[in-house]
Amino acid sequence: MLFLVAALLLLGVLLGPVAHAPLPFTLAAGTVIALWLAVFALRERHARRRRSAD
Repeated sequence: MLFLVAALLLLGVLLGPVAHAPLPFTLAAGTVIALWLAVFALRERHARRRRSAD
């Protein structure tokens, strides 16, 4: 339960400023984050395949 409260508090702190940011900035930041997560996922998948092949 404490984890849930902390996660919601963090989400509110992170999304609060976005509500006041201009839409183009919000979209650009979202795109950068999405690309970063995609690169991370691809690297993790590649590393997992390499470990299972050994």
